[in-house]
Amino acid sequence: MTLRILPDNLINQIAAGEVVERPSSVVKELIENALDAQADKIEVTLIDGGKSLIVVEDNGKGMTKDELELCVERHATSKLDDDNLFHITQFGFRGEALPSIGSVARLLIKSRHKGSDDGWQIELAGGKKTGVMPAGISSGTRIEVRDLFYLTPARLKFLKTDAAEFGYCLDMIERLAMANPNVSFYVTHNDKQKLALNACQGEFFDARLRRLGEIMGREFQENALLINVQREYAQISGYIGLPTLNKANSLSEYLFVNGRPVRDKLLLGAIKGAYQDVLASSRYPYVALFIDIDPMYVDVNVHPQKAEVRFVDGAFVRSLLVTWKKLHIRKIFLRLLLKRNTISF
Repeated sequence: MTLRILPDNLINQIAAGEVVERPSSVVKELIENALDAQADKIEVTLIDGGKSLIVVEDNGKGMTKDELELCVERHATSKLDDDNLFHITQFGFRGEALPSIGSVARLLIKSRHKGSDDGWQIELAGGKKTGVMPAGISSGTRIEVRDLFYLTPARLKFLKTDAAEFGYCLDMIERLAMANPNVSFYVTHNDKQKLALNACQGEFFDARLRRLGEIMGREFQENALLINVQREYAQISGYIGLPTLNKANSLSEYLFVNGRPVRDKLLLGAIKGAYQDVLASSRYPYVALFIDIDPMYVDVNVHPQKAEVRFVDGAFVRSLLVTWKKLHIRKIFLRLLLKRNTISF
């Protein structure tokens, strides 16, 4: 077979296989774009678990006509101002999400830049785009994704039931909402509102706890202790639950690195070690920890879905969590029992 360059639409479909795994992947990418656009209100509408329709609408800064035309091109991004992959301060940076989604679904983007009187729209279906046309829209961006995987029906067979796919979407939205308590999130599925989180006001840690309570439950909010550990170029903050508040799986252990929801074996192992003296090995605590680290010391470009990170010095990050244990975790829990719900190091 003769060596050849693959056509752009096929390249985008290949990229979509990494970026777009299921409807929740689309929801994650679109919400992260909205957060990068400094939105403080995000509305998500889903039909059939996101298989038939996903709409993400925000009140962020929006796009100009020229930006809208460029946003569906591969590797076009408004991030990486200094072209430095080792200093990533925003969610998106690869410039793959929108063209990848548009290669496996019917994509309609409407946007109006703040300060502009005109809104614009562009469509992408199967990798083929229309020209930019005028559109009626208030400031911000509205993105509609219809008929996900309609060009790759084999991918549809790997999706689960509508209820299960919606569950994945809701879980992703809740994780992003935990990391952004100052942003309102509203979710509708099959014309029924499933989530309504108003932006939390007040001091940041108090706002974060209220948002965590809305998602993790009031019992966690009433039995949570503020953790705030800082050393050199990293800080670990968040809330840990009393060991008597536990469950049989680790689904209530939430980890974030620079605002990104992640699943990291290193960090999960450190959490388990911190609780090992006060919790049975078959039980798991309620934890929401946020690691803020200088971007130079963490690589988020490990996988297109950005659900994994790699620390330059994993031992240093682990030591922060071990410090939490060495600083008398039993004493911390005793203070919890005494209803003292804040401690800092």
